[in-house]
Amino acid sequence: MTSEREAYVYIQLPGTLETVPAALLRVRTLPDGTHVGRFRYGDRYLARAEAVALDPFRLPLSSEIFEFTQLKGIPGAVRDCAPDAWGRRVIEHKLERGPADLHEIDYLLHGPQDGAGYLSFGLKAEPPAPKRSYNRTHQLHELIAAAQAIAEGRRVVAQVLERLEPGTSLGGARPKATLEDAHGLWLGKFPAKSDRCNLQRVEFATLELARRCGLNVTQARLQDLGDCDVLMLQRFDRECVEGGYLRFGLVSSLTVLDCEDSALNRERWSYPLLADGLRRWSDKAEADCAELFRRMVFNAAVTNNDDHPRNHALLRRQKGWRLSPAYDLVPTPALSLERRDLALVVGNYGRTASIYNLLSQAARFGLSVAAARQEIDQIVAVIRQWRERFFACGVCTKDIEYIAPAILPECFFCEKQPDI
Repeated sequence: MTSEREAYVYIQLPGTLETVPAALLRVRTLPDGTHVGRFRYGDRYLARAEAVALDPFRLPLSSEIFEFTQLKGIPGAVRDCAPDAWGRRVIEHKLERGPADLHEIDYLLHGPQDGAGYLSFGLKAEPPAPKRSYNRTHQLHELIAAAQAIAEGRRVVAQVLERLEPGTSLGGARPKATLEDAHGLWLGKFPAKSDRCNLQRVEFATLELARRCGLNVTQARLQDLGDCDVLMLQRFDRECVEGGYLRFGLVSSLTVLDCEDSALNRERWSYPLLADGLRRWSDKAEADCAELFRRMVFNAAVTNNDDHPRNHALLRRQKGWRLSPAYDLVPTPALSLERRDLALVVGNYGRTASIYNLLSQAARFGLSVAAARQEIDQIVAVIRQWRERFFACGVCTKDIEYIAPAILPECFFCEKQPDI
């Protein structure tokens, strides 16, 4: 049986606090389970001088109807602003329905008005008036308890559940919520009972280590609650101004690469292909490609193998698209001593996280082999001091030893003559 669902797409116009209707998205589900999405900009939106394309290549400003079958019929630039993995769990809990009972449109419609990027969604042509107030840090204990209840399948009081708004980051499965503090919006990442170490402190220390390596990293701080820590990440898709928050466009590298998010279908999950994409999207492609190379090196050096396409993003400010600050950097201890792989292809030798592979396609990032080697040497020199840096960030000795196998493993330095 064929069915059809629809949602209006709203956008907060760049550089303003005004939210307007931009497009209509219809998704038809065919009897064989195929989803066909149809996206069309509204005529009033196209007539605006300040209108911007949600995706300059797959959704250019046009009265054309764009069709999609990937991502269950949802255009990538739209899906990137939908609730993430944790947000979907919150919605399922709130609606008391499982994933099999929900359409992708349901996740868009039940996401927060203040989700990632500058898009929001609704059933009516005109966007609803803003209605939310933000969580504050004094509510963190209550929010953490609610998140743990959801993870364990227990019921949560409706008033608290409303504050666990679903969907503010890309690719995140960990419990979290947005908080307002010090005239800014922060994403608070909570502990989970299944954690084998204090992941909040480990991630904070890793972000600080990456910053010392010269990477552009999201601002972060720790909120000590006495019995646990919350990692506070400044939302780089927001800017506080008089009267509210400016919202910036956000797309994941999944959209830039035009690929699916399933690990079973990842032939285009690739750093070199992402560098090619940056040359099309970025206003400063040369700088962003070099930054992407440094991030790839850092991920390889600390075994951050959760570097999937949703953990890389582009940010659209008023002047155009740029690589967003880095986020979700967490070392993963691995058992293999002979080889470590990243989630994305690194070079000529696939996903292997070793120096010879990092150098093998340096030219794709705009770097000579000598320049790439220098970048690697500088990053490695900083990472060699990681224990002192982690200790200074309050990571305990036990957690440092747990993480140690991930940092600069011997296989990272394995020498194999690359084809360059």
